[in-house]
Amino acid sequence: MGPFLGGWLIDSVSWRLVFLLNLPLAALAVAVTLRHVPESGDPDAVSRPDVPGAVTVSVGLGALAYALIEGAGGFGAVEAAAAVVGVASLAGFVVVEGRLGRSGHADRRSSPMLPLGMFRSRQFSGANATTFAVYAALGGATFLLVLQLQVGLGYSALAAGASLLPVTLLMLTLSARTAQLAQRIGPRWPMTVGPVLVAAGLVGLSRVEAGQSYVVVVLPAVVVFGLGLAVTVAPLTSAVLAGVDDAHMGVASGVNNAVARVAGLLAVGVLPALAGVDLAGSEAGLGDGFGRAMLVCAALCLAGAAVAFATVRTATRTDQVVQASVDHPCHHPDVAVPRRADAA
Repeated sequence: MGPFLGGWLIDSVSWRLVFLLNLPLAALAVAVTLRHVPESGDPDAVSRPDVPGAVTVSVGLGALAYALIEGAGGFGAVEAAAAVVGVASLAGFVVVEGRLGRSGHADRRSSPMLPLGMFRSRQFSGANATTFAVYAALGGATFLLVLQLQVGLGYSALAAGASLLPVTLLMLTLSARTAQLAQRIGPRWPMTVGPVLVAAGLVGLSRVEAGQSYVVVVLPAVVVFGLGLAVTVAPLTSAVLAGVDDAHMGVASGVNNAVARVAGLLAVGVLPALAGVDLAGSEAGLGDGFGRAMLVCAALCLAGAAVAFATVRTATRTDQVVQASVDHPCHHPDVAVPRRADAA
């Protein structure tokens, strides 16, 4: 419901409420989790939090995101310094996690927030690589699509958000069925076919230009796009969780969610500059760069499909994994629909 609700907030109140909207939703999530979600954990983990890991990864992602976003308007000394700090901090994060993950380390006072040993699982690594590719495409494409609809086709923010409701309906209708299918045949084929369908929808969206009809051009592409996501997301979650042992299932879910968020963040920061998108816009929309951006996103999805086909085999914990997939169907990045002025 994010795009629709975000569009309503922009048109009716203010886009600034998007930053407050997260607070009651987070409070509700915490309350529901404490009351209804059973505890799980690693019995061998040290109870103290991994403060060095949290600091290095937060600084690294924040600085790198700043450099990418601000660098689109001109890469100066400040942006270069931020990029260096970001890369160095992320490298430090890997070093810190590797040191904490060594069993028997003399100074080990906490367990790593990201046990690097999980990535020895080919399926876990491959499923997260597919997540990165598909969610980078998802975040970049939806961000630019709603801008193209507003700038080039004259939609309001609410109408632009409502244009993506078919994706929501398809996810609600098909996610549970797709999870059941993955239980029977394994997640490999859904995770291969789904991103291909998403790519096909993005190719269709690359044709969205000023003066075109929603029903003729936008809707068919959005439907194919939504079908692809519905086929992909639940099996992807099951593949991630099946790639690790029981003690690390909570961490695996958190890693997969973080990968999806980082992918969307990087796509929004990099894709417009990479494709030559004119975020200032004109009567013709975002220019030729919009179509190129959709094709780049389609290529990312095809790469994700290839990785899934090569690395994902089957889910072994069918009962609990499929239930987790049904209960956790999609990390949708678009809480708000951006406006032309906000994006510029």
